[in-house]
Amino acid sequence: MSSEVDTDRLAHELRALGDSNLIRPRRTVTPVSATEYLVDGHRCISFAANDYLGLSQHPQVLKAFREAASLQAGATASALVAGRTVWHEQLERRIARFEGTESAVLFPSGYAANVGTLAAMVGPDDCVFCDRDNHASIVDGCRLAAGKMFVYRHNELSRLAAALHRRRSQFDRAFIVTDSVFSMDGVIAPLKELSRVAEQFAVDLIVDEAHATGVFGPTGRGVCEALSVTENVLIRVGTLSKAVGTLGGFVAASQSVCDWLWNTARTQFFSTALPPAVCAAASESLRQIRRDLDRAARLNRICRYARQLLNEVGLETIAGSVGPIVPILIGDDAQAVSLSERLLRDGYFVPAIRPPTVRKGTARLRLSLCSEHTPEQVESVIQHISKIL
Repeated sequence: MSSEVDTDRLAHELRALGDSNLIRPRRTVTPVSATEYLVDGHRCISFAANDYLGLSQHPQVLKAFREAASLQAGATASALVAGRTVWHEQLERRIARFEGTESAVLFPSGYAANVGTLAAMVGPDDCVFCDRDNHASIVDGCRLAAGKMFVYRHNELSRLAAALHRRRSQFDRAFIVTDSVFSMDGVIAPLKELSRVAEQFAVDLIVDEAHATGVFGPTGRGVCEALSVTENVLIRVGTLSKAVGTLGGFVAASQSVCDWLWNTARTQFFSTALPPAVCAAASESLRQIRRDLDRAARLNRICRYARQLLNEVGLETIAGSVGPIVPILIGDDAQAVSLSERLLRDGYFVPAIRPPTVRKGTARLRLSLCSEHTPEQVESVIQHISKIL
């Protein structure tokens, strides 16, 4: 009887989600190229993936994956139990060299990296200040941490400073955690200003570079490098699933911080390690980022072109948005979903983003751009959206 009640309740709640245009369909996607996919069998130009540099299909990355996969499929256990493979060790060393840090620690995903790091670093006598627009993994990590969580807004840093002035003495350690690029808006966090606030009140700064690694900075280290604040940041979190084109998350930091996370971050030591082939592919992908900086240059050119076109046709985006995340504001959830479905029928895969991913009333289409998108593809989708609207 109880299972029937639960099933009826879930069916009712699913209908409510559907009535609110919050049901997400399961789609089957097959890549044709870095920018074209078969979506449920229908060929489309894709603006949905976070493969910003097109490296998920790079020949050398795929070769590295195949060679490692021919020897071992899975990692078989947590790295703390079964040890790291040579591919895991190589990747951690390459990440540390890439990021210019003493050490690095791998996690099974970027989500796990944020949750595990924050829960391990923020103790019961500590506090953490979390930006309102941070990714869900950061928010969840702050909630799971033993310390006190406060929320601030990156466009109201005077209020953050005032809160720290009032509360800092109440806690042993204090942390500020932020995305470097906010994933739904494409806006860069004010890291220079946050660094000054952190220094003023003896606060440790944690920055998630998920959408910035490989995209921003002279050598692709991210926004911290671009804004010259790397030395002011205690921990840089990153993901291997976006511009790197593979899977997993990481922390780049001092040896002592990485040793602490290796022994205390539950999402790391209670998870089976990444497949060795994924590590081999990610290591090669990082090598390609460093040796072929023109990929990031091409990406930045196509991002500027897309925003120029949006301005010309009068489509509304987020003020201050930069880089490959290009939101087109719609507002109404139902209209955003309808537009996305229409675009899919017309040969463009452009996701509709709506609550709870974004705040109510700010539903949008989100273009995720890739260095391999052509100006013609970008112009075509923007003109098509403009025509429909």
